[in-house]
Amino acid sequence: MKLSSKLNGALRWTQLAAVSLTFVAGSATAAETPEWAVELTNTLNTSLGAVSQGQLQVRQVNETPMEGIYEVIMSSGEILHTNRSGQFLMTGELYMTRPEGLVNLTAETRKGQTADLIANMAEDDMIIFSPESDPLASITVFTDVDCTFCRRLHGDIEAINERGIEVRYVAYPRGGRQSEAYPKMISVWCASDRKRALTQAKNGQNLPALECQNPVISQHAIGNQIGISGTPAIVLQDGTVIPGYMEVDRLAATVLGQ
Repeated sequence: MKLSSKLNGALRWTQLAAVSLTFVAGSATAAETPEWAVELTNTLNTSLGAVSQGQLQVRQVNETPMEGIYEVIMSSGEILHTNRSGQFLMTGELYMTRPEGLVNLTAETRKGQTADLIANMAEDDMIIFSPESDPLASITVFTDVDCTFCRRLHGDIEAINERGIEVRYVAYPRGGRQSEAYPKMISVWCASDRKRALTQAKNGQNLPALECQNPVISQHAIGNQIGISGTPAIVLQDGTVIPGYMEVDRLAATVLGQ
């Protein structure tokens, strides 16, 4: 078993506050970006571009609390670590020890990335089930209409709404375009009543084949960028990803207690 897997099973996660300083490549002016950040980005892009035919690029570099180690966020969303010269690259999680336990610095960065990706998704492209009153919180759920546990979660939708939680569905046919669920999900997203169509599809009913401009494959791509590989995948407002089904009371406690 990998060291990271052992740690993930034993850690009591703590919140990380202001532990890194971020420099966004390409978005800041040359005067705002330190020379070391520009040089490091250029060095890494030269090497990574050579091995990926220019497909991989550094999106941003962050200082970390570990002296001499820098966090590198790639255009693919992958997080690496390097030294000041950019001569060495490391994969894996970076942890910081504290008296109360360990903090996974890489996971905190990943949560921020996920929250930003979700925030930039258009709500008009989602299928939203809202409580009757103003929601206390919302969850974004990557779903597949043929997924057994997605259907089970959808069976809980009224109970989830009753607890004040809004459910925002986005499409994630697990096999992408090759999935049997892919055309079904297009029919759902192209239906005049998406909520009704989604419920019917998750109940195993056959829907009329429909075609329209739809977000199914683009939402699937965002799921891949986040690192989702199965459904349902529940994303909390802070970017935390809960893989798989969670019973209603436990889900409500997790969502409302964050």
